[in-house]
Amino acid sequence: MSYAEPRRTLTVTDGIAIIVGIVVGVGIFKTPSLVASSAGSEGMLLLVWLLGGAISLLGALCYAELATSYPHAGGDYHYLTRAFGDAPGFLFAWARMTVIQTGSIAMVAFLLGDYASEIYRLGEFSSSYYAAGIIVLLTALNVIGIRQGTLTQRVLFCAILLGLVFVAVAGYGLTPPHPDVPAGQSSLHEAPSLGRAMIFVLLTYGGWNEAGYLSAEVHDPGRSMIRILLVSIGVITAIYLVINMVFVNSLGMAGMSSSQAIAADLMDKALGAGGARFISGLVILAALSTMNAAIITGARTNFALGRNFSPFRFMGRWEQLRETPVNALLLQGAVALLLVAIGTGSRNSFAMMVEYTAPVFWFFLLLVGISVFVLRRRDAHRERPFRVPLYPLTPLVFCAVCIYMLHSSLVYTGRGSLLGVAVLLTGIPLLLLGKTGCKNRSKEKKS
Repeated sequence: MSYAEPRRTLTVTDGIAIIVGIVVGVGIFKTPSLVASSAGSEGMLLLVWLLGGAISLLGALCYAELATSYPHAGGDYHYLTRAFGDAPGFLFAWARMTVIQTGSIAMVAFLLGDYASEIYRLGEFSSSYYAAGIIVLLTALNVIGIRQGTLTQRVLFCAILLGLVFVAVAGYGLTPPHPDVPAGQSSLHEAPSLGRAMIFVLLTYGGWNEAGYLSAEVHDPGRSMIRILLVSIGVITAIYLVINMVFVNSLGMAGMSSSQAIAADLMDKALGAGGARFISGLVILAALSTMNAAIITGARTNFALGRNFSPFRFMGRWEQLRETPVNALLLQGAVALLLVAIGTGSRNSFAMMVEYTAPVFWFFLLLVGISVFVLRRRDAHRERPFRVPLYPLTPLVFCAVCIYMLHSSLVYTGRGSLLGVAVLLTGIPLLLLGKTGCKNRSKEKKS
């Protein structure tokens, strides 16, 4: 059976809009207060956000080598399969389909539902209704075609940037600078902890690695992927630094650390009740942007899995007219809806989805970092349009960060993390079943 292949229809601008849209989401409206309570001082606060950008840059350099040397719609799935074989590759694709990507989509959908419910409630399970509805809407939009999905992403990307610019201007121009708190009189709730601060910072930077899934669809991936990754990280780091400087200027470290809704508190101080409504709208736009971009990139892994693993063959069909893997999108949407149903009624659905995804995500990101070493040795003669600078130091530092974050995600999360690991392990019987099926078909052909 012949299959249509992805075509190179995405531009560098599309790639940047997708990656920045994934990363600059709802996290920037939630984590600055948590980071401030752990940083201890203004200088340390800005340093950890800058350090988060530097660590992301290290990872981006590793991904730039992989994405330019092995451009493929499967992204991480393709790198892991080449480096470690079919089993780790399959387990990653299974985890991404059932835990990592779908869990992230459901997590952001719940947060969107929480904010939308503040505007208009839909009953007892209002957040879940909104979450399910927006998953269906954005999945349908991307089923129509990649052009509609990327156009939506560009619009959301521009709207979020304009909204953040307005927040920055309002924070500096409409609120008086917060008076400095003399040394020894800080009212931060927790003792300073660089490690704890970095957990929240790196969570907020998460998502830049999604660029790998676009490498089969961008023009001239040898050059474009480097530009997409480096420009995206630069834009994201600049946004995070500026926004945190605005928060410090207007609220002070003590005000930041004690805030439950830091952006809303800032805008309420600047514009009153109208400012709080503006922030709610901006959070909803950010959530839509993150979800839409995650839906686009997530389906690419499912498509690659369908090409290589017969039980999921139906996902390996590419709709050439729409330039999108329709079946892969539909299955991804169905799993995300199932996770919304599972999370409905829990005390904190958003936190549950964070716990569900974090350990599995950092484990496989660590394997991707290790794959840089494995593929350098195994494919020593392969042309590499881009090579990681300061090899092997750069990927070693990146792998060390992944180990630290994997440990932290297991130590600081609850039962949700165990559920995510359990779902990952359910992929093992499917892997064995697929291998058995392949062996039986091979014997039939020989006979």
